[in-house]
Amino acid sequence: MRVAIFIGSISDEEKMRPCSKVLDSLGIEHRFTVTSAHRTVERTERLISECEGAGCQVFICAAGLAAHLAGAVAARTVKPVIGVPLSASGSALGGLDAMLSTVQMPPGFPVATVALDGAGAKNAAWLAASILALGDPSLVERIKAAREGFAKDVETAAAKLR
Repeated sequence: MRVAIFIGSISDEEKMRPCSKVLDSLGIEHRFTVTSAHRTVERTERLISECEGAGCQVFICAAGLAAHLAGAVAARTVKPVIGVPLSASGSALGGLDAMLSTVQMPPGFPVATVALDGAGAKNAAWLAASILALGDPSLVERIKAAREGFAKDVETAAAKLR
């Protein structure tokens, strides 16, 4: 397993499923599970250790509201951590609270923060793939092929407008 995706609540699954789909499309083995920085501290610590033992190289953590999951993971690993802030029901701030909680980390404990919700979920997967591609030439080629597909999609859409 090369990537671990942690979500802070099962209610986050729908927003983060696109992350798993991108990783699947690139052939990147990953684990997708729920753990909470606050409610399941011991579970989070155990999962980090288990994932690292299984070869995990990148952690993707998504949470809403206080969004401390990515920071809690970054405090316990030296592997790259990517944070996906999520808008949460019950929050009057529309995800701004999660964005600020995820992006504001103390020096030495970085969390690469991507966009909110589904776009962030997809970009977290693409960023993880780019990190992994540093040592994986075949993954570089799969990423390039996907980007070529994106370009073709734009050309096809443009042709339809003519």
